[in-house]
Amino acid sequence: MSDAQQELVIVTGMSGAGRSTVGNALEDLGWYVVDNLPPQMLRPLVDLASHAGESLPRVAAVVDVRGGRLFADAQDAIEALRHTTNTSVRVLFLDATDAVLVRRFEQVRRPHPLQGNGTLLDGIAAERTRMSALRERSDIIIDTSELNIHQLATSIGERFAESDEPGVKVTVLSFGYKYGIPADADLVADARFLPNPFWVPELRPHTGQDAQVRDYVFEQDGAREFLERYAAALAPVLAGYQRENKRHATIAIGCTGGKHRSVAIAEEFATLLKGLPGVAVNVRHRDLGRE
Repeated sequence: MSDAQQELVIVTGMSGAGRSTVGNALEDLGWYVVDNLPPQMLRPLVDLASHAGESLPRVAAVVDVRGGRLFADAQDAIEALRHTTNTSVRVLFLDATDAVLVRRFEQVRRPHPLQGNGTLLDGIAAERTRMSALRERSDIIIDTSELNIHQLATSIGERFAESDEPGVKVTVLSFGYKYGIPADADLVADARFLPNPFWVPELRPHTGQDAQVRDYVFEQDGAREFLERYAAALAPVLAGYQRENKRHATIAIGCTGGKHRSVAIAEEFATLLKGLPGVAVNVRHRDLGRE
């Protein structure tokens, strides 16, 4: 990977405007994020990313007034990167109204980093003065005054996700109820309404991944109907997850032992979900082979 393919996003802006939320959102999108980086360390970071190549193709650095006196060199450091490297450098500035910033600081009960012995508004005013030049030279400015953390994260996803980045990554997980419901399941479906292949001697040693078990399961009344209707019911749910920036979901399907019915249904269910827009699917069988 050449230097021209490296990307650096410098996240900056007003304290309380959502820098942490943006850093987390970028990290969820696969960016390597460094928080509270002194501006003088931007060039070493770019050099490291360039040498790492495919290991660090997209890097984000949160640079702000927490750097104290070091922050004074931020604008010069950024301009030097623009003119002396082939790395794509963008500056994202987060802003919000004074009233919103005051409310957010009061909610978390933390002082403003420039407040000193003054008031919150004194700190905010000092920060605006210190940030004004950098704001004018920023590539992207987002006013977060009317955004909650989910809306802000969604906005970042729209701007910085790769074109083929899925909106939500779904794990379809089969399990056996006798071993317990998965603790990390977002949604749980019960396949025990179907006859159990375990009681068919010739099917007992096989699993839901084998054709004879799969055929047996889907020959039962209600099996195919359940599968198709459940997938249809989850389509708006997964679309809503994407709008709310919930990027990972686990859909668990259980039967008694996690060997036959749940495995067969999970495999087929994953195939149906793969046809939904913005959804990436993988299948796991938690208890297969455990008996």
